[in-house]
Amino acid sequence: MTTVTARKGDPDWWRGAVIYQVYPRSFQDTTGDGIGDIKGITQRLPYIASLGVDAIWLSPFFTSPMADMGYDVSDYCNVDPMFGTLADFDEMMAECEKLGLKVVIDQVISHTSDQHPWFIESRASRTNPRADWYIWADPKPDGTAPNNWLSIFGGPGWEWDGVRKQYYMHNFLISQPDLNFHNPDVQKAVLATVKFWLDRGVHGFRLDTVNYYFHDKQLRNNPPKVYDPDSTGLETDTNPYSMQNHLYDKSQPENIEFLKKLRSLLDEYDCRTTVGEVGDGDRSLSTLSIYTSGNDKLHMCYTFDLLSPRFTADHIRSVVSKCQEIVTDGWVCWAFSNHDVIRHVTRFMETPDERERIAKLAISVLSSLRGSICLYQGEELGLEEAELAFEDLRDPYGIRFWPAFKGRDGCRTPMVWEAKAPHGGFSPGAKTWLPVPPAHAKLAVDAQETDANSVLHHYRQTLAFRKAHSSLYDGDLTFLETQADLLAFVREKGDERLLFVFNLTRSVQDFLLPAQFASATPLAMPGFAPAMEEKVVKLDALDAFCAKL
Repeated sequence: MTTVTARKGDPDWWRGAVIYQVYPRSFQDTTGDGIGDIKGITQRLPYIASLGVDAIWLSPFFTSPMADMGYDVSDYCNVDPMFGTLADFDEMMAECEKLGLKVVIDQVISHTSDQHPWFIESRASRTNPRADWYIWADPKPDGTAPNNWLSIFGGPGWEWDGVRKQYYMHNFLISQPDLNFHNPDVQKAVLATVKFWLDRGVHGFRLDTVNYYFHDKQLRNNPPKVYDPDSTGLETDTNPYSMQNHLYDKSQPENIEFLKKLRSLLDEYDCRTTVGEVGDGDRSLSTLSIYTSGNDKLHMCYTFDLLSPRFTADHIRSVVSKCQEIVTDGWVCWAFSNHDVIRHVTRFMETPDERERIAKLAISVLSSLRGSICLYQGEELGLEEAELAFEDLRDPYGIRFWPAFKGRDGCRTPMVWEAKAPHGGFSPGAKTWLPVPPAHAKLAVDAQETDANSVLHHYRQTLAFRKAHSSLYDGDLTFLETQADLLAFVREKGDERLLFVFNLTRSVQDFLLPAQFASATPLAMPGFAPAMEEKVVKLDALDAFCAKL
């Protein structure tokens, strides 16, 4: 297998980088307990490198009660025994260095677990040194919560504590109390945990819910909002959270100064980066623009705008155009899938026989956009969303809203390595934490390695194509006027100008080359070879075309 070099020594290596997300629970189990671990990640690093990516992003592996699968941290500076040890992490880092892979880790600092020592001390009294480290508030005279804020995971965003005789705020589970970032001591403590991992050699941080750090000090009520059916991310029409305009429980202006402090810390180290997760409804791109502007806050952010069910030329053109209009001084990271949303092959395909074609077209589109990109483990195999029984669910969000909403477990099932091995080669144990669907096992890595036309090979070829053309890393992108069902744009940097045309429809389409591109030369793009006759490109359904200008 080949290795990669993520532009070693380049402080801007992250700009245009391809980042591969590993969900540790589901990647590779080496102990037989049915849960993935860090040694398993190390074992599979050569495979990740063979894809041609620049970095890996590890979802949380910190010490945690695992109420929210590790996004409820009880020790920011250690590895949960479920996943291994700090020594295992160091070995993984050393192997990544050999393979030329950067390492980005999740940093979940908007909230902690209620088992974190900080919260245990904070809830003990109103006068202890950490009494103001979390968001505590008195009840209304009638005993109800301080305001109307809601939890994304269902119910009020406040929980009563009988010891302090106050409510504490939680944007997610009751067992995930929100930190009070208005307290300078909290900011210092959080930054110290970031420094711990920087000193250990990590190259960057994916910042979970980066716009949730601060809340409105006045605790003003959120106004109502009509649910938007095009909403993306964790908002659904089954959840009352979507019925509020979240003006006061997140995205507060004070966050800007904290992000500057965070960036200042990272700038003390060479070649580090940050990628923020921004979930802010129809304000997401504006928030992204603010957070990545000026070269003194975040390096880049991603939003949920392309994580919707809409895989149309209109939608992609609209999102990217709006991004280019709003984000004039920042950088965006695009993705079609992650650990929180239905796998994009399932979201995008209309019939089961489209699975492979959709998987190939989607990565070709994604890798042609201006920005960095994130891939989610298993998408390079064309995996669909798994259908799970209620008794198999582990996601508290899915369990809370079942059956109207099935939660996130369907995209978190174990990675499949060997088609004929038990559990798809993920685990030598008797049972896995989530079941491995038989349909997934058939698409295992070893089955696709021997098929030159597989989705896996297409991913490798497409990422190699991207790497071979500098305009695809950070060149300009200009959309072309065309019929609404074709996505056409030019990428250019220096002397290189490339034309891309994508047919995202289920019917044959003709694309007439504009007069100024009459001398265009077709360029072989992995997986697609539409004919061009007298300056007319004949695109099949779900087809793509590239030309040198």
